[in-house]
Amino acid sequence: MADVIVRMWEVRARPGRVPELVGWVCETALPAVEPDPRHVGTEVFASTDRVVAISRWRGEPVPLPDPPAELVDRSPHSWDFTSVDR
Repeated sequence: MADVIVRMWEVRARPGRVPELVGWVCETALPAVEPDPRHVGTEVFASTDRVVAISRWRGEPVPLPDPPAELVDRSPHSWDFTSVDR
């Protein structure tokens, strides 16, 4: 079995647009990648100005689509992680 890769995707929302951005992530972005058989699961988090999606993949993650420009202050950033034995 391939190693699990965790992808953290983060984007800063325009002022007052976090609820709409969360809706877009949950209703549009995630359904676009969840059917991939490598996808294990995704959690979505929000703060007052940011939305973060943490997804787990068996192998190379599929990137989320770009969010609508009117909802974000800047392009999303993403980082991949693997588990560390300790």
